[in-house]
This record gives sequence, structure tokens and C-alpha cells, in this order.
Amino acid sequence: MDKPNILFIMSDDHAANAVSCYGSRLSKVFSTPNLDRIGNEGVRLTNFFSTNAICTPARATIMSGQYGHVNGVRTLNDKWIPENSPNLAQLMSDSGYTTSMFGKWHLHCEPIGFDEYKYLIGDGGQGTYRDPLFSEKKDGEIVHEGYVTDIITDMSVDWLRCRDKTKPFFMMCHHKAPHDYFDYPIRHENMFDDVEIPMPDSLFEDKSHRCEGSRDFGSSVTPRSKIRSLYEDFCKDDYVTGKLEISENATFEEKGIAAYQKYLKDYLRTVAGIDDSVGVLLSELERQGILDDTLVIYTSDQGMFLGEHDYQDKRWSYEESLRAPFLVRYPRAIKGGSVSNQLMANIDIAPTILDFAGISFPSEMQGISLKDLIFGEPDSRERDAIYFRYWMHLANGHRNPAHYGIRTEKYKLIYYYGLPLDAAGAVQEETPTGWELYDIERDPFELCNLYEADGYTDIISNLKHSLFRAKEEYKDTT
Repeated sequence: MDKPNILFIMSDDHAANAVSCYGSRLSKVFSTPNLDRIGNEGVRLTNFFSTNAICTPARATIMSGQYGHVNGVRTLNDKWIPENSPNLAQLMSDSGYTTSMFGKWHLHCEPIGFDEYKYLIGDGGQGTYRDPLFSEKKDGEIVHEGYVTDIITDMSVDWLRCRDKTKPFFMMCHHKAPHDYFDYPIRHENMFDDVEIPMPDSLFEDKSHRCEGSRDFGSSVTPRSKIRSLYEDFCKDDYVTGKLEISENATFEEKGIAAYQKYLKDYLRTVAGIDDSVGVLLSELERQGILDDTLVIYTSDQGMFLGEHDYQDKRWSYEESLRAPFLVRYPRAIKGGSVSNQLMANIDIAPTILDFAGISFPSEMQGISLKDLIFGEPDSRERDAIYFRYWMHLANGHRNPAHYGIRTEKYKLIYYYGLPLDAAGAVQEETPTGWELYDIERDPFELCNLYEADGYTDIISNLKHSLFRAKEEYKDTT
């Protein structure tokens, strides 16, 4: 097989629930036809997970194929040093690919291994939605007028047209959207007029089943007294969604529903801009006659809570935060309409891309190639578990406690260890420890912690054995 072109599209904080081909409650009122096309003409992975559900560490893991405790990026504050770990872009370039990256980088270093790059700077590396500032390899710092998703798309299309066409290409198109604070293109302003967004059953969840380590922490959508409320932010004029149009005398439930509706509508309008971008890129590849010669991947750096468990943001290791969309189109080798339920982690992205390109990946990478699994090969190598860890104890106002755990096909075991340790940015405050166990097969929305339930002693023992074996295998000794 000839080396394919590779287009890697990644958004920021895009929940799988907000891609309509995943069939969540939101698909009843929201459609992503261009994203769906990738999955419908290729394969949709249902169990793809980030190993640390926060932006900078997730991105370093994607580039290096390593966990943050190995590549040095455990938190938002850590700087990735490409010279000290494997670098996907450099490996692609060294093997004859022409390479580029446009959009959000957020790794506190200059990109290495790209023939051309233009990445967002300012606002802590996030960049802004309007008139964003970019650092460009050829021209330095430049402000581009307009809406950020459209600008990144135009940059990507321009490069596709002007690239060295004697080589296969590897392009990373990294969108800022739909990271908060949600700012959508004006063309989608009226998308949800007179539409009610379906609510998750867990919006008003009673968390008494949780352990003390997680029960009273995190950022909520509804105005709960013990948890910092997103509603309080909505009522500030400087919050991107603006002040809620609701009486201060409204009930707790009424305020929570109003906050949820505003949060979801602005988020989904922002996602609609991403779907537009994907459509433009696919059309450009078709125009050039190379769409079927191009491996197209769409994913996100992690998931996002859209009111599930009454949470906003990410940072937890419950499904909506840890799980991300992963869609792959390459009709020369992938049967359209395929669905894979096999486990995949973001440490596997670099090895898998390199394998698709016919490039051996270095042994320092901790992930595995799942190319054959994506091709649908019956005897392909599979994962039996994913180890995950969140380090930023109570950081950034969200007050999510540090934790680690393991996700198998059927179960998830989480340990909240209650300590900041030496993680940069972590709050120096101890919190209660505790374990949680979920039967994902029977309880996919994680509404019943089984750790203290009868009949699970052997299951817990086996999962703990797998957890500590994974810590040893991945050299996480802290």
C-alpha cells in the first residue's frame, strides 16, 4: 500500500455526545453531517479515551505516545520538550512526509517537525475566538481578523493547495472550539430558537452513592450550595453566555434547567462551526481528487460534560469527560459504516498513525498501534484495559480532586488519593480518599458506585491487581 496522506483534525473539549453519529440524547435536536460522514464512510470508535482529561497533557501524549509522568507533561503548567521524548511530527517529516500544523498547540514550546505551522497564542495558550493572534513559523506573530474556526480552516485549505505535492502530507488541524467560553459563529445564532435541548437523567443527580473523595467536588451547572456553581458565572455580564433571563425568585430546578439550556445551546452552536470546517476540508480534498488517498481522523483532546452528573468542564474520569470521539475514513482499507467497541487510548494515536504511514515507532512510545483493529482485522492486537490519571488536585477553581484508575471493557475503578503531591498548579490541600467502582455494561451513565456493594470482592481484587500492574508497566510510581 502506498503511503497515505494523513489529515488529523482535533477539536478541544468536544464530547462524543455532541457528534450525532454517536446517537446520544442530543442527536434528536442536533446534527453534525460532515463529522458523521467520516464515521459513516469509515469507522466509528466508541471506546476511545484520553489518559488525562485535560488539554496540555492530552496533547503532549498525542504527540509523544507517552503518559505525562514520562514525557514530563502532567499538568497545564508543564512544558513539553520534544527533544526529550518521541515526536510524531518529526518522525513523519524524517520519513518523507511534508508536515504542517494550524490552530491550537498549547504545549508551551515551539512546534518541532513541521514544515509550516501557525498556532494560537495569548489567553494562556488558548487564543481567542475573535481576531486571534497566531505565532507563525515564517512571519512571526500576526493577528488574523475573523472567527477562529474559520481562520484555522482557511489556513489549512491554503496549505493543502500550496504544499509540496511530490510528497505525501501529514497535516494537524487543531481547533480551539468548542473550549469554553463558548463563542459560536454568527451564522448559527438562531440554530436553537424554540428548541428545548434534552436533559440527561443525571442533571439533578443525588451523589450520595459516591465516595467522599469525589462527592462534594467539581464545577456544577445547577446552583448547588456545596459546589461552585456555573449558574453564578452565567449571571455575570462578562461570561460569554451572558446573564440568564430568569427571575432570582425561580426555584432551584428552574434555575438549573435555564442554565443547562443556555450552556448546551451555546456549546452546540460552537460545535456546528467545527462541523462546517470539516465539510470544507473534505470538499477541498475532493476538489483535488485525493480524498480517498487520505486517511482522515477526527477526534478531540478529551471529552466534555454537557450537564451529565450536573458537571461542566472535564477533569474527571467519568465517561463523558474521559471518552472522546474518534472517527477514521480511509476507504482504500476501511469498510464504510464500521463500528469498533474495542478500547483505545490517546497514547495509541502516534503509534497508529506511524503504522498507517509504514513507519516503525520507537520503543519509548508507551502506546500500541491499533491500525489492524481500525482496518477490522479479526486477529488484531487489542487492549484489555486503559490506565488514566488526573494530577491537578483542586486546581483552576474547578476543585476536581486528583485520582487515578483503570477502565476495562466492562468496569471502571477509580481511586481518589486526596493529595496534591508535586503536581504544578495543584492546590495544597488534602481531601478525603475513596474508591469507586462502576459496571459500565449495566450502568453506562455511572449512577451507582458499587465499591461497597455485596458480591464484588473478587472483581475489585482483580481490578486492583490490573491497576497496580498498569502503574508498574507504565512506570508511574508516584
